[in-house]
Amino acid sequence: MHRAPKPTRPDKARRLGYRAKQGYVIYRIRVRRGGRKRPNWKGIVYGKPVHQGVKGLKFERNLRSVAEERVGRRCGNLRVLNSYWINQDATYKYFEVILVDPHHNAIRHDPRINWIVNPVHKHREMRGLTSAGKASRGLSNPKYRPSRKAGWKRNNTLSLRRYR
Repeated sequence: MHRAPKPTRPDKARRLGYRAKQGYVIYRIRVRRGGRKRPNWKGIVYGKPVHQGVKGLKFERNLRSVAEERVGRRCGNLRVLNSYWINQDATYKYFEVILVDPHHNAIRHDPRINWIVNPVHKHREMRGLTSAGKASRGLSNPKYRPSRKAGWKRNNTLSLRRYR
């Protein structure tokens, strides 16, 4: 993980909110590809056979969301705006993460981006509020709006209205 002097894909970065001015930062990061092996000693799972998978399991979130989280942990004073794929090989996927400095006056005075200054946007990447996080929460499907739990409750609640 390191800071990049400028975006590798300026067109993509600008579409996602990056502007070439003070207060915007680009970080480049690599994330190891592949699924998530269950951390069991010698692969022994004590329980019912339905839960005995070790190798074929997948991590719930996507690798782009993992990349955003790692950069957000390292740059605690910045806010994660968005991220995009840049490259991949057999072992790693490479992403660039767009960060914003909420204390910079160029950001605080710009009405298009100063929403991110509010404290409610601290560590958006940890709470699944970036576009990568929303994708892994399934919010692109209207069935799961406003949240997966609310959508499940709406579909599983029996409504017996008086005049039906």
